[in-house]
Amino acid sequence: MTFLEFLADKKIVSPKHLPQVQADLDSGEPIDAALAKLQVPGEALLQAKSEFFGLPVREVAEGASVPFEVLRYVPEESALHYRFVPLGVADGFLEVGVLDPEDAEAREALNFISGKEDLPYKVFLISEATFQRIIEVYKGLSGQVNQALGELEADVAALDDEEGEAPIKSGEVKIIEDAPVTKIVSTIIRYAVEGGASDIHIEPIRERIRVRFRVDGDLKTSLMLPSKVLPALVARIKVQAKLKLDEKRKPQDGRFSVRVQGRAIDFRVSTFPTYYGEKVEMRILDQEKGVKKLDDLGLMPRQLAQLKAAIDKPYGMVLISGPTGSGKTTTLYSVLEMINKERFNVLSLEDPVEYAIPGVSQSQVFPEIGYTFATGLRTTLRQDPDIIMVGEIRDGETAKLAIQAALTGHLVFSTIHTNTAAGIVPRLIDMGVDPYLIPPTLVLGIAQRLSRLNCPGAGEAVPVEGAIAAMITDSFKDLPKEYLKEIPERKQVLKLKPTSDCPMGTRGREAVFEMYEMSREIEDVILRNPVESAVYDIARKQGMVTMREHAIVKALQGRIPWEEVNKL
Repeated sequence: MTFLEFLADKKIVSPKHLPQVQADLDSGEPIDAALAKLQVPGEALLQAKSEFFGLPVREVAEGASVPFEVLRYVPEESALHYRFVPLGVADGFLEVGVLDPEDAEAREALNFISGKEDLPYKVFLISEATFQRIIEVYKGLSGQVNQALGELEADVAALDDEEGEAPIKSGEVKIIEDAPVTKIVSTIIRYAVEGGASDIHIEPIRERIRVRFRVDGDLKTSLMLPSKVLPALVARIKVQAKLKLDEKRKPQDGRFSVRVQGRAIDFRVSTFPTYYGEKVEMRILDQEKGVKKLDDLGLMPRQLAQLKAAIDKPYGMVLISGPTGSGKTTTLYSVLEMINKERFNVLSLEDPVEYAIPGVSQSQVFPEIGYTFATGLRTTLRQDPDIIMVGEIRDGETAKLAIQAALTGHLVFSTIHTNTAAGIVPRLIDMGVDPYLIPPTLVLGIAQRLSRLNCPGAGEAVPVEGAIAAMITDSFKDLPKEYLKEIPERKQVLKLKPTSDCPMGTRGREAVFEMYEMSREIEDVILRNPVESAVYDIARKQGMVTMREHAIVKALQGRIPWEEVNKL
């Protein structure tokens, strides 16, 4: 029995009207619209669908909303095309409301979204009214932008008519201060800040402009715009960041500040020329969140004690390693905040200065005019410093100057690009630092990465047994017994499981660390055989816990999902 025959059997539709309805369906008209012509009551139709297809009904009351985090699972274009919408996340399932359960294309699209997000889904029937209500919720971001977009395109067209030139060129400077493009930029910024994003990417891709937000380390597409508004959009941001409007062939860097929901937010802006136009990246720096306290970084107790002991040294060098975006600068700022006392002269060289710390003399390097970390380091040594922070050791000259500063009675903090803490020593030697200079200067070697944090109440408890237990045992098998007491009791871990309040299952990130202190044994290795494996072996005997093992500890504490361990 077909659904139409079922409707006739239930006397919802007269049998004589079935050919007419079938003809409408064959022409591509949705079944709800075809039956509306016959004045079939919507509630009766919904209940008939529920009975025939065996699907529960879910309605969304007028004025109710769906969180923006949930809407991100299904792009607005897909919702309109396939006529299904996300309703929420519960018990690890994405709940989806559909109008036509028989739509095979919609099912394929749902399977694709589910596979991409690694999140199973449950289907519910919804009415046309509920569908339209949720589509209106999408308008929060895209609707406001599209309204401004229409105004902007009208202005572009008007300028084109007036001046008879290509609208992008003739209107660019004039449009950038007009309300529509200003509204587009401010709307994008507001939703990024409210959504907890760390970065905004505005990037041209053929005929479209893709706007993506980075939330907890992952990029998600939040908006698509037509390519013809790119110059006006980029120009508006350039004006705010005080960048050159006519320079499109070279990258530029700048920054600006705005107030969002009463909070002062800084944006670090970078432009990058691509084949289809300029790409813009904006790093979001929330000044009111301030610098984290050292105790809030998520260090293990012994690691925290090691770092505080290094900070109390009168001279020496502390190096933090890790890739871009691993939280190294956050750790350095926390250290600076702790040692920022009146009796110390604290100077920093940064590229760029991300957060202003009162009492610290912070300087931005400009390599394009010859003001590099190396030249800046020479200058700081003439400023009678006690403590120097160097944003990054990028070359041999900077490395040698940092070593000399540490040797001459200064405490130096910096970052270096290696994969592990043990890799710091061979990296310095590769840069031309003499091995015998490393032991008397390097006080502490640190490596770190960022892991996502579980939302309170989210996650699925899994007992520590089988493969999980074997993996934990194997990880700590070579850790000396006296340090095994630092590992929490192994009862259960939490696997990623979203909730209605936390559709991603995680919120925020925290660092995992590994670190070692300089010792006589490590000094002997550096002088005899300064390779990464040899440094690691000695550091391990001294009780060094690796980043992966620190992640295991946090997983056992329920702070991070178990899946994060496997990423390290």
